Amino acid sequence: MTSRASATRSAVADSRHVVLDTAFGSGAQFIAALARHRAGERHLHYLAIAPAMPPASALAAGAPGLAAQWPVDVPGLHRLHLPSERVTLDLLIGPVESWLPEIIARVDEFIIPAPMDHIRALQRLATPASTLRIHQPDEQAMRALRAAGFSVEGDAEDGWQHATYTSRKPQPPREPAPERRAIVIGAGVAGSAACERLAARGWQVTLIERHESPAQEASGNRAGIFMPLLSKDDNIPTRLTRAAYLYAQRAWQNLGGIGPHAAGPDADATLSRPAIRGDQCGVLQLARDAEHALLQKEVVDTWRYPEQYVRWLDAGQAGAMLGVPTPYGAWHFPQGGWATPATVCRAMLQACGDRLQRIFHAEALRIERAPGNGISAGVGWRVLAADGRELASAPIVILANGAGATALEQARELPLYTMRGQVTHLQDGTFPSLPMVVCREAYMTPSVAGVISVGATYDRSDDRQLWQSSQDENLQRAEEILGGAHGAGAPLQGRVGFRTMAPDRLPLVGPLPDSASEGRAERLRELPRHQGLYGLLGYASRGLIWAPLAAEILACQLEGEPLPIEATLAAALDPGRFLLKQRRKL
Repeated sequence: MTSRASATRSAVADSRHVVLDTAFGSGAQFIAALARHRAGERHLHYLAIAPAMPPASALAAGAPGLAAQWPVDVPGLHRLHLPSERVTLDLLIGPVESWLPEIIARVDEFIIPAPMDHIRALQRLATPASTLRIHQPDEQAMRALRAAGFSVEGDAEDGWQHATYTSRKPQPPREPAPERRAIVIGAGVAGSAACERLAARGWQVTLIERHESPAQEASGNRAGIFMPLLSKDDNIPTRLTRAAYLYAQRAWQNLGGIGPHAAGPDADATLSRPAIRGDQCGVLQLARDAEHALLQKEVVDTWRYPEQYVRWLDAGQAGAMLGVPTPYGAWHFPQGGWATPATVCRAMLQACGDRLQRIFHAEALRIERAPGNGISAGVGWRVLAADGRELASAPIVILANGAGATALEQARELPLYTMRGQVTHLQDGTFPSLPMVVCREAYMTPSVAGVISVGATYDRSDDRQLWQSSQDENLQRAEEILGGAHGAGAPLQGRVGFRTMAPDRLPLVGPLPDSASEGRAERLRELPRHQGLYGLLGYASRGLIWAPLAAEILACQLEGEPLPIEATLAAALDPGRFLLKQRRKL
């Protein structure tokens, strides 16, 4: 890296002040930190651990912008942005002892409102200059502080004891990012979200897309569905999808909102219209059979989710909501709905402003390390077209082009595959009008610009033509949802897309492994990586909601910021997880 780039990156890193509050309570410490922050120039990143979701009223006066986007009371890490005030608030819901091993961050300031039993766990998160404030510590807490490497300073003030981290144990430095320029390959929801998250942090981004406009592949459907995933054991896919579903809705609101009459690319800028076409009309997920209905009820009863997140309906309630009888119960997700992915892409790219350069109708067929000093000189990678001409060069390349990534030598060994999905388009009036999205073995949308979407199939084929057999399958599933024959003789109309997925059905988010290297590895951190090469891949059928959170994860990795998910989830998404499994067998 050049000295100029190093200085720029150092200034960026130093401009973020990270605070960890182990007992958020009423939010008083956060409001005080916010008041101090407003007098300075740094970005305040506040990690707040709370046993249960605090009420939004705790911040209504001191931070109304955050209170307005307050999350529902469900487990996990909830990230709230307030860009206008350079504030990020992470709400970590659950016990302190459960969260401390899951936090990936370098913390500048610890606030311990009450003595805790896990002070030594703070060592892993501390920087050489970390400070700590603890309220009314007893002798045992003071001994624990010193054992953890904190030097206690002076007498307590108003019950607060101050300390500084002075351990001589070598600490890994903040990872310096290269010059803040990146190339993103692919202009679907994955690539568009990456552009938006990087541009929001001041990066200059070049977007390369082989089509003439965004969202022409898997992101090109008329309506994508957004809804959470539930399970009895609250497994990794459930936790990831819950976090992504809630984060995506906050992200869309920050982009200009979602509504059925969204602003198009040629809309009158003077009119106040949502940026994204869609509708938070709710989703009704019908039980497959009586046994599944019992499981649905058990999941909701076990986790005691708030009704604004999900509620279970019996057969009578579900039928009344649907408008036609249904034999079993259903999950109702009131905040779910549908959105047109292309409008999501446009809104994200529009938000990048002049930090984004678009190179469309150009296919990236090869990437190679730049000559000379490479990444250290701020160049790193060259992206080349079929004729060998250079499309762009930058220190960072992000592959967000689905299965197309495996055509590149550096990503060829990633275990990605595609599944064909055919959506059937039915003219309004062919089927009964639906008040919301309904799904069981297939999904059905309300009428979107006069068209109802039904689908989508899962076929092992690369045929882009519409199949009558797939249309028949979609119509049969729709008839099972509605309890009667509809759509007979409907013309063959719809769209074929290809979902890219990994064997475990989880996305690949982060630095790409170097599969050409040799040697055994026991941990993800031991795997060799392609320096400066990252992936946002394998979104399967959940790209609409996975994309914003995945892009935020990657941007945080590049900037050395606290991750918006727990360490367990980050490891589950690491693109090196498949290679690690192989290397452990060596």
